[in-house]
Amino acid sequence: MATPKTLFLAWKDPLGHSWFTIGRLTKDSDNYHFVYTQGVFEAQQKCGFQPLLSFPRLDKIYKSTQLFPIFSNRLMSRSRPDYLNFMQWLNISPESNEPFAILARSGGERVTDTLAVFPYPELEEKGQYHLYFFSHGLQHLLHSSIERINHLETGEKLRFAHLVQDFDNLPALTLNTQDKLLVGYCPQYLYAGVFEILQYQNSNITVGVERVNKPPTPFQFRLLCKMTGNWSKDFRPFSTSQYQPVHAPVATATKFS
Repeated sequence: MATPKTLFLAWKDPLGHSWFTIGRLTKDSDNYHFVYTQGVFEAQQKCGFQPLLSFPRLDKIYKSTQLFPIFSNRLMSRSRPDYLNFMQWLNISPESNEPFAILARSGGERVTDTLAVFPYPELEEKGQYHLYFFSHGLQHLLHSSIERINHLETGEKLRFAHLVQDFDNLPALTLNTQDKLLVGYCPQYLYAGVFEILQYQNSNITVGVERVNKPPTPFQFRLLCKMTGNWSKDFRPFSTSQYQPVHAPVATATKFS
């Protein structure tokens, strides 16, 4: 699999259900770079977001030779007894040691905070872009939907449908089988970027089943989906202001032990 070159950091309002893209992580041959994106201003204005302790200044570019702890702490330790199972759930080779690839596929969500990680859509050798994500909200589905998920086949086509959820009047993208059975939701933090892609390149987009992890796999890793696009050369996904960096002079991050 191709290793993503860019990861975005999303923040969830702890008092509601809104997600905001607040940062961007990139890596060159020598260093990791983190910058806040302009989505952080919307998070501040609407939900009172405060700068992360690891990155206290919104107007700085942080640089480190090591992966910043706020990201590395979201990687499962290879010494964990369930590590091999975890890598199988992600559909990544257990020998892989690419933190970007693991974070991009897993989402890096933890119960102890309100952050998630997602990648910029990556270009494959065939000239197509792809975006992997796990279907969300399975714990709220009917038993019939869960049974259907357990019997989905790799490569089976799914459909997006747009709706407005009852709580907080938030928009959502549902995932449905070809016969319109609900099998989960596109992650809320991906909604804005995916909806933009569907709005402008809908005829060139497909979404399907990449892997089904049977029970007792946790619901959050049960259904791995893959969105594939072959869009026009002048189209750039995730191009709205919330994904664009806050430009600033370089600041070297504190050395981490």
